[in-house]
Amino acid sequence: MADMLIMRHGEAAPGYPDQARRLTPHGEQEAEKMACWLAERVSAGELFVPRVYASPYARAQQTAQIISDALGVSLQTLNFITPDDPPSAVSGWLLEQPEGTPIMLVSHMPLVGELAGLLVEGSPAQGVGFPTAAIAEFEAEVWAAGCAQLTRFTQPSQLP
Repeated sequence: MADMLIMRHGEAAPGYPDQARRLTPHGEQEAEKMACWLAERVSAGELFVPRVYASPYARAQQTAQIISDALGVSLQTLNFITPDDPPSAVSGWLLEQPEGTPIMLVSHMPLVGELAGLLVEGSPAQGVGFPTAAIAEFEAEVWAAGCAQLTRFTQPSQLP
């Protein structure tokens, strides 16, 4: 059974071009809160350290760097997890990943919601709404459409 975490970036400021938008101070706080929570879970043996991947967009890179720093892992960029990329491309990539190591993807709406819908329900139309910096956790034997189970959904407002 493999684990995967999907995270939406923290709150971002408006701006143009979209890929250059950066986190607001509140967005940085959201990411830091979630990073501390993940690091505590790793320390407690509740969670294995995942490989962290992020969209190339600035706000996702900033969020993922905060997570990576807290977990002591390197950050890798995936160019096909931007807001408008198809969830099927991500699902195909997941199928090619080696078994055993958990994966964390830091990306954007609508992709994160559509990917969650595809993995759990078999359809991106059955997506999940992700508040900023929310993390959805999944388990699956294989990362194919409709084969995953959502095991936990946590957002910054739920943490102390």
